[in-house]
Amino acid sequence: MKVVDTVEEQGVLEILLDDTKAAIPGECRHLHYLLFTPFRYGAPYPDGSRFRRAGYTPGVFYASETVDVAIAEMAFHRLLFFLDAPAVPWPANAIEHTAFSVAFKTGFAIDLTKLPFARDRAQWAHRTDYAACQAFADEARAAGAEVLRYESARTSGPHSGINIALLTCRAFVSRKPLAMQTWRLHMNAHGVRAIGDGPAGPFEFDRDAFADDPRIAALQWNRG
Repeated sequence: MKVVDTVEEQGVLEILLDDTKAAIPGECRHLHYLLFTPFRYGAPYPDGSRFRRAGYTPGVFYASETVDVAIAEMAFHRLLFFLDAPAVPWPANAIEHTAFSVAFKTGFAIDLTKLPFARDRAQWAHRTDYAACQAFADEARAAGAEVLRYESARTSGPHSGINIALLTCRAFVSRKPLAMQTWRLHMNAHGVRAIGDGPAGPFEFDRDAFADDPRIAALQWNRG
């Protein structure tokens, strides 16, 4: 919207941009763009994530079982952005995000929080080293697994949150996002506050919330 004058011009620009992107995989074409985007190829995945290697690699749709865990994950990754940009000041206004739910179904899921996989919890929930998780995802795909259930590395304690990794868009039952909520992340030298328009929250993550991750421990909190 910043480079056009009307909604019609924005629509034309969106079409032009979309034509430059890689084709949507056939098995994903019936899905909303928020669901098929992680499985759309055409450029190398810039950095590896927990269950996806860097490069031209199969996509992964990451989600959380509950909104509080999703917000914790988002707050953590927003802080990583500012870690990589130490000269950038905290935003004066809240950063707006949308949370949504989606239904999925699979006949082959692996729960890493259950035995025997839980014995290797330290690998699946490692703060920074994703090598074991990426190797496991490769093996899981080869065996036909479609969904991985695992503990969030951004929450801790006896009630640690749970994340979900969909290894294929075939697992989606919903064709589009459901139950959408707006969340506003306020960031400053004291931490991150998340305020939503739904019944959950607000949530607050102070400087110590993610301090057990060495990257966040090195974050420059006091900035212009």
